[in-house]
Amino acid sequence: MELTTEAKTDNLEQVIDFINTQLEEAGCSMKAQMQIEVAVEELFVNVAHYAYAPNTGNVTIDIVIDKDPVTARITFTDSGIPYDPLAKEDPDVTLSAEERTIGGLGIYMVKKSMDEMHYEYRDGHNVLTICKKL
Repeated sequence: MELTTEAKTDNLEQVIDFINTQLEEAGCSMKAQMQIEVAVEELFVNVAHYAYAPNTGNVTIDIVIDKDPVTARITFTDSGIPYDPLAKEDPDVTLSAEERTIGGLGIYMVKKSMDEMHYEYRDGHNVLTICKKL
């Protein structure tokens, strides 16, 4: 299933509802659903804030539920500026909040909560995929 919407934070609730409907139909556990919801929120908001700044554009969110093992694969595709969030070094979480450099914590949390995360720039599009075993 896929949803294409304007990449603006006003559309976050629509995106979360779309993802949660698919996860509930797949019998996803509440724990996995919450982890996916946090990841989807982080990634969508990043696209909304940075991909097309200062303008706006669309993002397509595609969710596929694989059967063996049961896994949710969610892909975000936008035609904003090329950006690989996985290329940034993980923040040093052993430092206090005051000592850490700003940025990167949200993507770090997504990486830690998902089973897989991939990025590629393909045909003029950012394509970011997260996978979580259900």
